[in-house]
Amino acid sequence: MLGHLSNMITFKELGLQPEILSAVEDMGFVTPSPVQEKAIPQILSSTQDVIALAQTGTGKTAAFGLPILNQLSTESRAIQAIILCPTRELCLQIAKEIESFAKYMDNVRIQAVYGGADITKQIRGLKDNPQIVVGTPGRTMDLIKRKALKINDITWTVLDEADEMLNMGFRDDIDTILETTPSEKQTLLFSATMPNEVRRIASEYMNSPVEISVSKTNMASKNIEHHVYMVRANDRYLALKRLADYYPNIYGIIFCRTRREAKEVSDKLIQDGYNADALHGDLSQSQRDSVMDKFRSQNIQLLVATDVAARGIDINELTHVINYNLPDDPEVYVHRSGRTGRAGNSGISIIISHSREGRRIKELERMMSGKIEAKEIPSGEEICEKRLYTLIEKIQNIEVNHEQIDPYMEAVNEKLAGLDRDELLKRFVSVEFNAFIEYYKNAKDINAGSSDSSDDRQRGGRRNGRDFSRFFINIGQKHNLRVPNLIGLINEQTRNRNIEIGKIEILRNFSFFEVDTQFEGLVLESFKDANRDGVELDVQISKPEPGRGGSSDRRSGGGGSDRRSGGDRPFRGGGSSDRRSGGGSGERSSYRGSSDRNGGSGERRSSGSTGGGDRSRYGRDSGGSKQRGGR
Repeated sequence: MLGHLSNMITFKELGLQPEILSAVEDMGFVTPSPVQEKAIPQILSSTQDVIALAQTGTGKTAAFGLPILNQLSTESRAIQAIILCPTRELCLQIAKEIESFAKYMDNVRIQAVYGGADITKQIRGLKDNPQIVVGTPGRTMDLIKRKALKINDITWTVLDEADEMLNMGFRDDIDTILETTPSEKQTLLFSATMPNEVRRIASEYMNSPVEISVSKTNMASKNIEHHVYMVRANDRYLALKRLADYYPNIYGIIFCRTRREAKEVSDKLIQDGYNADALHGDLSQSQRDSVMDKFRSQNIQLLVATDVAARGIDINELTHVINYNLPDDPEVYVHRSGRTGRAGNSGISIIISHSREGRRIKELERMMSGKIEAKEIPSGEEICEKRLYTLIEKIQNIEVNHEQIDPYMEAVNEKLAGLDRDELLKRFVSVEFNAFIEYYKNAKDINAGSSDSSDDRQRGGRRNGRDFSRFFINIGQKHNLRVPNLIGLINEQTRNRNIEIGKIEILRNFSFFEVDTQFEGLVLESFKDANRDGVELDVQISKPEPGRGGSSDRRSGGGGSDRRSGGDRPFRGGGSSDRRSGGGSGERSSYRGSSDRNGGSGERRSSGSTGGGDRSRYGRDSGGSKQRGGR
């Protein structure tokens, strides 16, 4: 990717030959990105090794590809440059880009070598005497062992995405390949980060390298909005579906932590009627190619991937990047978000998080020197409204093929003759929308800390004709507190075994419980000066934080917030475990008839319900858009 970011100089001022400049101009670029602006003159003017620290999407291929092409001996039949990168996708992308840069140059040959493809074809390609070879470490090493690839006399060695190659376990291959290259060469190392292993490579195989760092430049692109949605860990998938529904034209990547999670999320989305598929390490090469072909042609709207599998995906039109989990390394988040908002387009980077990750969100903001905007998961009503207006907008803008449709209009008019305009519009909208509206009818608020997400536990709520008050108590799992212990403690302190006890949550450091509101004063009075196993007990009414409309749980005595969410998956029975994010399980229970025994299995669409018979969402794509490449 070439850049638009710098206004200081143009490509013409970098000293590139006219043939290369013509190719760059054909691609529509005039000014280099920061990494290109710094790296290209350095590589052109010196044989000194270079370390360039730059994020994904900053135009690194041009930063090393253009100066190498500019100095290439097109008459030579020897390999002059070996470019190593972590994945097949990135390998093909680099080869294709360099071919585009060289399209006006004579006799330039580039060969890509990578695993998962016919090695004999690649060997035949190497016999055509390419000057530049782009390869993944494993296949490159294999070809060297077969003596099909000779890099003893190369002029340039490029390590692209060096940190990722090492993360993927290519250390031994990289060492062997670098030891095979001549000592007199220029080594160009491009990496987003500089962990110890990358520094070791630089120390052992590079000679007094010049270091170029532009990573901060891409930290907070003005074209990318950063949003965070706080939900309970158990509601993460429900939140993902609601966001996908709220953005009908979404075209993005969902990043998961592991290949197993990527597969599970992808399978759920497909089962629920979304245009989705997964990209992970368990796929064969032909399967990966098939998925990527569908995604590039936008027959797949949502690609669920791990960070490793997504390396090399370079698509400028992505509207969203969704972090299903925050990565451990903050810089990985920047890599992910940089995949949207490219080539002058705007994009949105979304984090689906929970309240315990607040500190990590702050760290990201500090690192990016930018704000991550806290947003609320859209309600069912908001989603329906957004989808409806999207449908109407598409109807307004659709082009009518009169030649095809006119022959049917007489019969259509006859069928609909008894309907006035308003009734016709209502019925038309209902055909596409009934199932969608029915699905989201009475959908709960799954935002962390909302009254719905806590199963009406902010003040206990009203169930079975009784009002319940919700209390905070400053002991939890680490104090060996369990549900029966807390019930016994309440009975012991109040000296009243007839108090109706509602839901109980045992968390790590503190807990919550409900009692019949008529005993609210008795509970508060009874726990004054109480202690358990040497711990002075603090029992307070749990109240919503002022000004937040109940979105945060705050103890009346001014304690810290406890933001959490429940969701569309009703609580089913007493004493079940509630596995929360980031730590051990918490106990949830409901006693004496106060349990919400609603059954249900969370948000799940029904195929073929009102609105058509397609096995797409809600029978049809309820936003009125054509389903793209459904399965």
